[in-house]
Amino acid sequence: MWFAVSGIIFIVFSVLYASVASADEMVHKFKSPSFSGIGTSAHYLTIENQEFNRKEAIKAEIKAYNEKLARDEENSTLARFIRNLESRVYAQLSRQLVDALFGENPSLSGIIELLGNTIEYVVDETAGLITLKITDSDGNTTEITVPIGSFTF
Repeated sequence: MWFAVSGIIFIVFSVLYASVASADEMVHKFKSPSFSGIGTSAHYLTIENQEFNRKEAIKAEIKAYNEKLARDEENSTLARFIRNLESRVYAQLSRQLVDALFGENPSLSGIIELLGNTIEYVVDETAGLITLKITDSDGNTTEITVPIGSFTF
């Protein structure tokens, strides 16, 4: 009997509260600003900014990769050997130039051609000066005058 009374009470409350229940109108709204038009310009700017950042990231990655390849090439065994050899050859050439200027039998003038550059020297013993004239491959000239007897080691 208890079940019957509780069922009746449930039905009475359901009828009383059924009138309170109401429904709202279902409205569909697009979430994308491209369709709704709300915030469209900000949405487009965000997309444009993302595309720009992606392109810049790709450019930076390519640049970093190319720099790494260049560093790896510079640090190869062959590149180090060539740099060392060039250094020794230039040291030998400079030693020969110094011997020609200040050695036991110094010459009073001379010309050296090196990789398209020209180095001319003239010794003026009466004035006590050595004049070096360096002309690079583009035709630019630098002239250096060094006094012979004013410095010692």
